[in-house]
Order: sequence, then structure tokens, then C-alpha cells
Amino acid sequence: MTDAVLAEAAVAEAPGVWSIRVPFPDNPLGYTLVYALETAAGGPVLIDAGWDDPVSLAALERGLSAIGTAVSDVQGVLVTHHHPDHHGLAGRIRELSGCWIGLHAEDAKVVDMVRTAERGPWTKRYQALLELCGAPAEAIASAGTTIPGNAAKLAMPDVLIEDGALMDVPGRALRAIWTPGHSPGHTCFHLEDTGELLTGDHVLPGITPVVTVYDDHVAGTSDPLGDFLASLAKVARLAATRALPAHRAPFDDVAARTAEIAEHHAQRLAQIERQLAEGPKTLWAIAERMEWNKGWDRLDTFARHLALGEAGSHLRHLAVAGRVRLSATEPIEFSVA
Repeated sequence: MTDAVLAEAAVAEAPGVWSIRVPFPDNPLGYTLVYALETAAGGPVLIDAGWDDPVSLAALERGLSAIGTAVSDVQGVLVTHHHPDHHGLAGRIRELSGCWIGLHAEDAKVVDMVRTAERGPWTKRYQALLELCGAPAEAIASAGTTIPGNAAKLAMPDVLIEDGALMDVPGRALRAIWTPGHSPGHTCFHLEDTGELLTGDHVLPGITPVVTVYDDHVAGTSDPLGDFLASLAKVARLAATRALPAHRAPFDDVAARTAEIAEHHAQRLAQIERQLAEGPKTLWAIAERMEWNKGWDRLDTFARHLALGEAGSHLRHLAVAGRVRLSATEPIEFSVA
């Protein structure tokens, strides 16, 4: 391997912290930034692992080689959340190194559910939910394509991360900051010895993470958007000097970026309330008139699934706040309270 290839494989982001671009195949994000933390134990601890794919693993191996270590030396993998582009390779890394995997308990529950879920019953349940949401027949028929193919391969963790706990990273002061919203157990990690905040998908530059419902699209008591907004305020209060996100690139002024993201969601909530001021609407009708990066007509089946979840989380938040209500069933319609 040439020096030029190695130089491109890992980037020093802070003292004893390197970012490695691990490819995220067939996705516009392109890659997940996996962070390797130097430890006093000889081998690194990773923040996230990347997508489970041979090309992704090879990129991770090149990055670790560039900083003088290897996958076999990894001491642990701290996973910010259960999504496959973050958690996917963790099991393979554990096989090759004997390392531990850390994940918040709320996301561990999701992993356990996904690993044991059967596609047939899941599809029937989701089709019934789509029908309640007012989806057209063709969308209901295509519901079985919404589960990512490698989601069932996710590894169960060895360590359950607790909010506020110092992580087992010898020689470093790394504290877990539970930030639910993008997932129930999403966790950021604050390097208190140097000031950086490893944000996972919670705070990203230029884009916002999907905030979807945790249970279903039309009923339930969770308020994931409320959780997310509270989590934004939580990290804004930290003395973080720099954000190290899982996508795009590191950036400064975490508090300013959290304020921008909060404003984005405030605008989404206002858009939904303006729609409902015209009269009652189903979740599907609301979602297809919301602003999406490609436009509703250009979203594929899985992207529409995420969009429905995001619209649902905003409606749930409005309902919890007493600003909207259910006004009809079968299909369910929402109206201004």
C-alpha cells in the first residue's frame, strides 16, 4: 500500500482521534465516518463501525493501517445507534478482534426485535398501517420492500450504554450523552479531555436526520420529535469545541447548528398546521404535500416509508401538544384541535 493511499485512508481530527471514510453502498450519503480513538490499552476504540460489506471492511482496514493499527487490535466499538450504516460491521469486527460492542439499551431492544422479526407478519402489519394512513393500493402492495436486506444481521451488544456514564476507553475521558430522536437509543459521545463531541447522526452539517415514530404511524404515546428537540438542547449546553459527525465533515459551533435544526422542524410543524387549516387530512395526504429533498413523486418505496415516519413524528408531536387531534378513523384523519 502506497504512502498516498494510506494518507487518504485516515484523517487526524483531534489529538488521538482519526476519521475513516467507510463506504455506504448505493446511498447518496456515500460513506459513514468511523472514528478511531487512541487508547492507553494499545488498540483503538471505534465510534460506529460502518455498513456490513466487504468494500466497507476493506476501507476500515486501510484506515486503521494508516494509523499503525488493525481491525484485530480493536478493543471496543461504541455504536451511536442501531442503523446498519453505523452498526452493520460491528459484529464482523468483533469476530476478527474479540472486542466488545456497546449500544444503548433502547436500541438493543430494536436490534433484538429486528433480528427475530419474520418478513411475512411484519409486512401484513405494515400494510394494515398504510391502509389506516390513507395510502393508495399500489403503495400498500409494495410494503414488503421497506426492510433493508442486512438489518437482520445486526450484532447484539456486550455492553449497554447508560446516559452520563464514562466509557471504557483507557486513557480518555469519554462520556455517553443519550440523545433519543433519530432512534430511541441514539447516543453521542463527549471527549471531555479534548472537547470534541462525536455526534453520530444527531447533529449533522447541512442535512437533518430522519426523526420517525418509534412504535407505529397512527397511534401510540411516544413523542420522538419532542425527544429529539430536547436532545438538541441537551448537546447545545455542552462545552463542546467541535462536532465530529458520522456523515459529511466535522464542523465548529455545535450550538448554532442545533438551533438551525430546531428551526427546520419548527417550519415543518407550521407547514403541517397550515395544511390542516384547510380541513382534515390523512397522514399520507399530509406527507405527499410536505417538502422533501427529491419531491414526493421521486421518492422510492423505502424513502416514502421514512417520509411517512417523519410526518408521523411531527403529527404525534402536535397531538401531544394539543395542537391537532384525530378526527376520523379507517382511514385515520387529523384536524386542527
